[in-house]
Amino acid sequence: MKKILLSLLMLFAVFSLTGCRTSTILNVPDQPIIANSSKITNDDVFKAIVRAGASKGWMIRRVDEHTAIGTLNVRDHQAVVTIKFNPKEYSITYKSSMNLKYNAEKNTIHSNYNGWIQNLRNAINTQLSLL
Repeated sequence: MKKILLSLLMLFAVFSLTGCRTSTILNVPDQPIIANSSKITNDDVFKAIVRAGASKGWMIRRVDEHTAIGTLNVRDHQAVVTIKFNPKEYSITYKSSMNLKYNAEKNTIHSNYNGWIQNLRNAINTQLSLL
C-alpha cells in the first residue's frame, strides 16, 4: 500500500510540475512608440527592432514595409514571431515554434517563451526611446 501511495504521489508531482511549465501565449498588441523624435520613419523603427532583437539573440528579417519576422533559436527550441510596425506603434504576435509545448486549442506554450517576448519588447522599447 505504501508503494502504491508513493507512486501515485510521485506521478501527481510529475504532472503538477509539467503543467506549471506552460502558460497562455503572450502577444504584444499595438505597443505605442515613445521616441525622442517626432520624425521617425518605418526604416528607423525597423532598424531599432533589429538592434533590439540582436541584443537578445533574435534574428530579424524584413518581410515588407510594415512587417518583420523574428526568430530565436535556444538549444533545440525555436520561437518565431511576426512584428508589425509603423512610426506610431508595433505589435509582436506568435507565428510558430518548435519544441515549446505549443497547444493551439489552449493557446499555451512553454513559459520561457513569454520571458523571451518580454525581453524582446523591453529591448525594442529601449532602442525606440533612443530615436
